[in-house]
Amino acid sequence: MRVLLIKTSSLGDVIHTLPALTDALRALPDIRFDWVVEEGFAEIPAWHPAVANVLPVAIRRWRKQPLRSLFSDEWKRFRERLQDSHYDLVIDAQGLLKSAWLTRYGRAPVAGFNRDSVREPLACRFYDQTYFVSREQHAIERVRQLFGQALGYQPSAELGDYGLDREQLADRESEPYLLFLHGTTWPSKHWPEAQWRDLAERMCAFGWPIRLPWSSDEERARAERVAEGLELVSVLPRLSLAGIAKVIASARACVAVDTGLGHLAAALDVPTVSLYGPTVPTRVGAYGRSQVHLCASGPNAGSGDRQKPCFETLLAEQVAGELKLLLRAPDLP
Repeated sequence: MRVLLIKTSSLGDVIHTLPALTDALRALPDIRFDWVVEEGFAEIPAWHPAVANVLPVAIRRWRKQPLRSLFSDEWKRFRERLQDSHYDLVIDAQGLLKSAWLTRYGRAPVAGFNRDSVREPLACRFYDQTYFVSREQHAIERVRQLFGQALGYQPSAELGDYGLDREQLADRESEPYLLFLHGTTWPSKHWPEAQWRDLAERMCAFGWPIRLPWSSDEERARAERVAEGLELVSVLPRLSLAGIAKVIASARACVAVDTGLGHLAAALDVPTVSLYGPTVPTRVGAYGRSQVHLCASGPNAGSGDRQKPCFETLLAEQVAGELKLLLRAPDLP
């Protein structure tokens, strides 16, 4: 069976789709997926054994010049590739108009969430088969249930399996270290820099080397300030997604704000303390074994506000305590 999967972004959403592929492969061993995904995340689907082909799109780039992109050779080649392929089913696991629009080129019945389950109800106009999936559960479980209904099997009640091989990605010769995933999008999701510095000093006092990645000049400057004068703390060079995945897979444990890389750490089964301020982890938190969620309790905590800070009461002392408990856990991978 050959299925076209539409799940283009974001990084966390792409990672959240992986356990559904594992379920499908276990239930239907001959199934294979072609996955349409944003070009910036195209490396991730290729790591899963159920994915035969990755079809990158550039919606984020194309929408900056929509008319020019619509008549470009790049768009034409992408459309022709879908139209020339044979699929038994198309699954839109995103539920947005932008993803539903892409399903029209798959030339197969289209399955997706129904109007009571989908993020943008107009997307349902593109679907031939729709399914109800409760929103009152984690995003990973929602996608697992959508796949199960669309493909005719019952997902396991056990914790979802991302299907990734941490050992294959990790650097086996690396010395143990901690990784601080300090970069994120919303201003309100940022844990205060002073707390990162305090946490680094506390963990260095226990002899733990710490590595700090970055993906922008602002993140690099913050990492350099956190690392200044601490011999055990190193600022990494700029890395590709595959490069940062290797660093995450090789880490003994991570501390992460609400960021896609935190979800990648969970997918790679790396013990992680995740910090939540304006968002709550119930439906979109890091999902997996050895995942600790610490939530802020400030006035704006859990408000969903993108700007207002809310981490006043979540201090490095508490994070360090949870991290040390993780590091002592006897069942750490």
